[in-house]
Amino acid sequence: MSDDLDDLVRRVDPDRWLSSRFIGDAGLRADVVAIYAYDHELARAPKVASNPLLGEIRLTWWREVLDEVYAGRHVRHHPTAQALADVVGRHGLPRGPLEAMIDARYRELDATPMGDDEALAWARDTAGRAAETAVRVLDPAGAPERAVLGGAVWALGRREPALIARLAAPARAEAKMLSPGAFPAVAHAALALHPAGSEFGKRLRLTWAVARGRI
Repeated sequence: MSDDLDDLVRRVDPDRWLSSRFIGDAGLRADVVAIYAYDHELARAPKVASNPLLGEIRLTWWREVLDEVYAGRHVRHHPTAQALADVVGRHGLPRGPLEAMIDARYRELDATPMGDDEALAWARDTAGRAAETAVRVLDPAGAPERAVLGGAVWALGRREPALIARLAAPARAEAKMLSPGAFPAVAHAALALHPAGSEFGKRLRLTWAVARGRI
């Protein structure tokens, strides 16, 4: 992965970029950052499109990227698309969670406010699936499903913080069962459960979470 992609995630996704600093292996860290860059591109689709149809076109573009990746075809020239293809190839990542991340973003094209259950499902299938995929990279023998709720808590902190309490306890319980190597995939959930204003405060919060293996 290029330094440009790392710089992008640092700028647009500082919480998960900070949590990725606790991944000791530089190659694995770059692979996880590529997953976050993919999630960022999907999140951008509803935000930058001037109407729902254009948003659908952007999301379809990323579904076609997955088609290229999983069919072993040439992947279009886009830094995140090519980085994602490399990560999928190296780690044998399944398509399901990556496709679920696309599907969840269609709901954002509807201006109608989400109900609580919808918001919880959205959180699981966006940042939750990203965390699950990150665990597949960091601990292939682990249980990636244990990261879904931690990722979802972080997503809710950015969009629906009032719902965090509904997932906090089970997310903590699941995160405790992750291996130390996989824990950075959910460490950023600690920033939603215990907000810290400054970057220094966030670093301290993450350091404490990683040291204890607790969000």
